Amino acid sequence: MKNSRKYPWVIVGLLWFVALLNYMDRQILSTMRPAMALDISELESAAVFGNLMAIFLWIYGFMSPVAGIVADKWNRKWLIVGSLFVWSAVTMAMGYADTYEQLYALRAIMGVSEALYIPAGLSLIADYHSDNTRSLAIGIHMTGFYFGQALGGFGATVAASYSWHYTFILFGLIGIIYSFILIFFLQEAPHRSETNTLVKEKVPVWKGLSVLFSNIAFWVILLYFAIPSLPGWATKNWLPTLFSENLHIPMEQAGPLATITIALSSFFGVILGGILSDRWIQKNIKGRIYTSAIGLALTIPAVILMGFGDNVYAIVAAGLMFGFGFGMFDANNMPILCQFVSSKYRATAYGIMNMVGVFAGAYITKILGASADEGRLGSDFALLAGIVLLVLIIQLAVLRPKSHEAIS
Repeated sequence: MKNSRKYPWVIVGLLWFVALLNYMDRQILSTMRPAMALDISELESAAVFGNLMAIFLWIYGFMSPVAGIVADKWNRKWLIVGSLFVWSAVTMAMGYADTYEQLYALRAIMGVSEALYIPAGLSLIADYHSDNTRSLAIGIHMTGFYFGQALGGFGATVAASYSWHYTFILFGLIGIIYSFILIFFLQEAPHRSETNTLVKEKVPVWKGLSVLFSNIAFWVILLYFAIPSLPGWATKNWLPTLFSENLHIPMEQAGPLATITIALSSFFGVILGGILSDRWIQKNIKGRIYTSAIGLALTIPAVILMGFGDNVYAIVAAGLMFGFGFGMFDANNMPILCQFVSSKYRATAYGIMNMVGVFAGAYITKILGASADEGRLGSDFALLAGIVLLVLIIQLAVLRPKSHEAIS
């Protein structure tokens, strides 16, 4: 199967479900706060709940560069399988937690295990796919994150029918089972070691980091990835609450409405963004950059409307626009990186990008938690549009790729 022409797409399919589980398991917590607060009183405070969300992001962020470095040096199949098993086991363990301290510790452990996946998964897909299909392949894989986010929105619904304990246990068990399935079907890329855990060509850690940080384009990509992460993570963690407050509906309804709106539109955004980018770059070397910029531009009015909208039509329309635009942006981050960074350092580079983006997410999650307590969630959310516009202008002015793919 590994040598089949179809296997690069089999890789996408296998990792699509891992991506779904990655976001589903982290997302279910954001919609179950009301149910969990009945048993754990500390969660009644939005600021305290924000801390619970933020600890995952801080640990996840600190681990991301390490995860990238490890993925550039070790067999990515086993990193992915091990990561999935551990975070799924942690998700199941959260179903047995009965104190805030236990939840806090488990969210920290989840941050470590989940961080190992994305650099390994995205770099594996990028290695299996050529310039003609890379954005579409990455885009399809990204839809797994969106569907996971959407399914995570049903955490409150399942909890309302059964319990929040049962919800964590069920979702965790699914991932544990799938990790064993991956052992038999997931394979490392052909140019990486098949018989050894370590990659044959060893590159010193500090050399890889020096190559990246001496590349001006990488600094711009880093900024371009980090700033949109502010509204991106704000949407993941606080949109259900924003929908509930602005539309005056219970969280059992607001959670699925918010997450499905974003996930559905993001699905179409990454597919269109992937196809458009793969075709545009054949005619214009900046095709991926332009496709990403179009998508990011769509998120600017969407963020404003989500923050200030007060009826279901306006807010849902804004959510659809944001998801579609962010999907186009999301599908092209790794492919754009491939134009400036060689395959030897891509997982490390994406790990650093992920760290900066997640730290931005942790910061905005905590800030918006305080905003929610003070009744300013919508207005503070809308302010994020301004800095996104600024970084969009910088990206278009500075990034000038010289080839379709960096070789060394």
